Amino acid sequence: MTGAAPTVRELIPAPHPDVAPLPPAAPCAPGVRVLRGVPYGELAGSRALELDLWLPESSGAGPAPLVLFVHGGAWRRGRRDDMGMRTRDWQPGPFTRLAAAGLAVACADYRLSGEAAFPAPLDDLRAALRWLALRSAELDIDTGRTVVWGESAGGHLASLLALSPGPATPAPVGAVVWYAPSDLTTHRGPFDPHDAGTPEALLLGAAPAVCPERARDASPLAHVHADAPPFLLVHGDADTMVSCTHSEALADALRAAGAPAELRREPGADHGWYGLTDDRVADLFTYSLRFARRLVMREG
Repeated sequence: MTGAAPTVRELIPAPHPDVAPLPPAAPCAPGVRVLRGVPYGELAGSRALELDLWLPESSGAGPAPLVLFVHGGAWRRGRRDDMGMRTRDWQPGPFTRLAAAGLAVACADYRLSGEAAFPAPLDDLRAALRWLALRSAELDIDTGRTVVWGESAGGHLASLLALSPGPATPAPVGAVVWYAPSDLTTHRGPFDPHDAGTPEALLLGAAPAVCPERARDASPLAHVHADAPPFLLVHGDADTMVSCTHSEALADALRAAGAPAELRREPGADHGWYGLTDDRVADLFTYSLRFARRLVMREG
């Protein structure tokens, strides 16, 4: 005896992202293919969460390691495929360059502060990494070799993901963090924890000083532990938006806990690498890429 036929209400929704067919890949450069707008999460009453994937052609050496990139935008805006204003006109683009170097790249959406308060964006990134692990065989990627890479607000979320990935999420093996906040509890540079109008307050749903426990939970500095993966923290010493002391404090705390951390202060650089020559921005990208490759590539 067969079960009842599905109702129209059950048939209308698109397949769940865990089982939905992957979109066809398109070539975007020699040896690199891209999949755009791949759903990874469904949330009741909210937009579908999607990611873009840049995949290197198989080299015969097994699945490719992964970079999970997290975009900036003060937790309020931004596009998942944007590494910042200084890379927007690169040809080939930064993610194509990463894939050409043998690293798969996933650029994931997350809910912005106008959609949901913290910890929603961190939960979304954990869900993205869970989905990538679930579909890893189809994508020919190895999520056991994942480096998280983020800039500004995305660097803050990447730091949290590296330090507290969640029980159902593959633990990242490293983090590349560009000019990101690490402490939402303390007055640093232009940031005032008593101001209810800051991006940090909008992320938390209230001024950090009014919700100190939530502000601490959202501070990577409060989650440092001895087993943290290696961090590369890169920050301009002339940053007028996010004080370089955020990266300095996080590097110091990681080292004090016995975890590996490298801090690179970039002289004269403002937020988003404003004020640097194109060559210096390219050098920072290459330096970060080499750091990631050292952690994940099985060579020699």
